[in-house]
Amino acid sequence: MAETINYNEIRRGLNIELDGDAYQIVEFKHVYMQQRAPTLTLKVRQLRTGKMFERNMPGSQRLTVADVEENEAQYLYNDGQAYIFMDNETFEQFPLTDAQLGDQSKYLKEGENITVVSFKGDPVSVELAMTVELEVTETAPAFKGDTAQAGRKPATLSTGAQVKVPMHIVTGQTVKVDTRTGEYLSLVS
Repeated sequence: MAETINYNEIRRGLNIELDGDAYQIVEFKHVYMQQRAPTLTLKVRQLRTGKMFERNMPGSQRLTVADVEENEAQYLYNDGQAYIFMDNETFEQFPLTDAQLGDQSKYLKEGENITVVSFKGDPVSVELAMTVELEVTETAPAFKGDTAQAGRKPATLSTGAQVKVPMHIVTGQTVKVDTRTGEYLSLVS
């Protein structure tokens, strides 16, 4: 029997099952108006395709928690059409597409271990660590007088991700980036 939850147990990042497929809750809003039935608005990302949807439903409706498995896998390479991963236990290789990974693909480093989410036996998505350390491969040079408070400049990281970094950061340095927001966090010494 699948586990069900009501609206007050919902949280961001929770995987739920709707219409036979797995979705991750991105945002939610429970609206209760006088003399009307409460409504629940969910913004969800379909794990299998990466597409975002907004769903409205009765606020009293119970949601089914998706029966997903999480396994450790290693990111191997991108073959131009998909990202290739290897299961750390079975050593099986499997692909995931840009659509399935979404913005997370910008933070994948070859050889890095990550968590792969599977639904009904099929790998459908990944969960990255909250932060990742990447090398700055291209940014404008730093000038004398630039400080951390002086503003931000664009930088390209080793994975191709674009982030805004403080003015004092130079090419070749390693920075810590939040994988959920894509924001610069700190310089790694």
